[in-house]
Amino acid sequence: MTTILRKCVSFFGKPRTTPTSKRTLMAHNINHILNKKVMDRYMRLPLPSNKVLATYVWIDGSGFNLRCKDRILPSVPSGPSQTPGWAFDGSSTGQATTDSSDTTLKPAAVYKDPFRADPHILVLCEVYLGDGGKPASTNHRNFCNELCEIHKAEEPWFGLEQEYTMLDNDNWGLGWPKGGGFPAVKYEFSYCGVGAKYIAGRDVAEAHVKACLYAGLDFEGTNAEVMFACWEWQVGTTIGIKAPDDLWMSRYIMNRIGEDYGVVITYHPKPFGHLHPGIGMHHNFSTKRMRSDGGYDFIVECIGRLEKNHMKHMLNYGIDEAGNRMRLSGKFETSPFDKFSWGIANRKASIRLQRHIKKKGKGFMEDRRPAGDCDPYHVCGLLMETCLGRTPDGGGGGGKRCR
Repeated sequence: MTTILRKCVSFFGKPRTTPTSKRTLMAHNINHILNKKVMDRYMRLPLPSNKVLATYVWIDGSGFNLRCKDRILPSVPSGPSQTPGWAFDGSSTGQATTDSSDTTLKPAAVYKDPFRADPHILVLCEVYLGDGGKPASTNHRNFCNELCEIHKAEEPWFGLEQEYTMLDNDNWGLGWPKGGGFPAVKYEFSYCGVGAKYIAGRDVAEAHVKACLYAGLDFEGTNAEVMFACWEWQVGTTIGIKAPDDLWMSRYIMNRIGEDYGVVITYHPKPFGHLHPGIGMHHNFSTKRMRSDGGYDFIVECIGRLEKNHMKHMLNYGIDEAGNRMRLSGKFETSPFDKFSWGIANRKASIRLQRHIKKKGKGFMEDRRPAGDCDPYHVCGLLMETCLGRTPDGGGGGGKRCR
């Protein structure tokens, strides 16, 4: 028998084995493979004092994806009004036709660049058609800022909570079992969790915190969320347009950091189906009247207005109705998509009020309905329009910009 086995081995050669490759999370993404030390050599090169790199950032025709391009300025502008406007090929971003493709960028906010460092800048822009006369269809900043100015005396405050999910470059959850498996972790242990068993991607979240603070955003904090590889960051609370401005720029910064780590960042409201938690962006909103003595009654009055306009809001609280409908199932601390509700300390309500607000008789409301991929300009604008109206005296409400 031994002789026969030896002859077989001699004939067929050594026993064959299936080749396997050692795979490390994120290591196969091309952006991650590129040598950062080589890049650092060029980043350290000194530049002339009259050369400032400005990255212009804008929302494209999808209403969600961000685009950017760079130009050289002779000095650091003191603000958006001192930053030169620019143009781009709108036909390549879904915002213009080829025969009339020039589209205008109007600087709206200027930030320090955390990727190139001082003195270089990031410029958040609004998009206007043609020579700048008409806002693009996805330019909801124009709508939101208009209402911020109309209700300037009310000092509208916004605090935004952006949830997101990290994916490996195969578009499956970061740290999730390959081949479509699910983490063997109970969700109650991932929320604000500690340890490799319960969270994934802390390096990315930490880098994002530092970069946003360096840039000058009103960045308030971050935490791991209830789903493995899901996190959240918070922006605001600030007056007027600044919170949604900062949120959009924080998305850009997160996507750029994702490039460095080879991680895909998704804000899809239900990335892994009905058996897993969803991704939202809760909007905290208040006005001077809500924050003043007796403001609780006005909060309740505004909640009534939101209830009457519930479906108008739902059609504009995410990129598409279907995605947010999947998320708002009544499970995983959500309210049903087509049913409005509110309550004290109730995380399954459409609008939640914290316990101390009723006790103090004043405060703010939390709108838990917006999806993770919503446009905060649009949501903040709709909250002001529905609660405060289209005029300073509270008239003309009802959702003018609703689809």
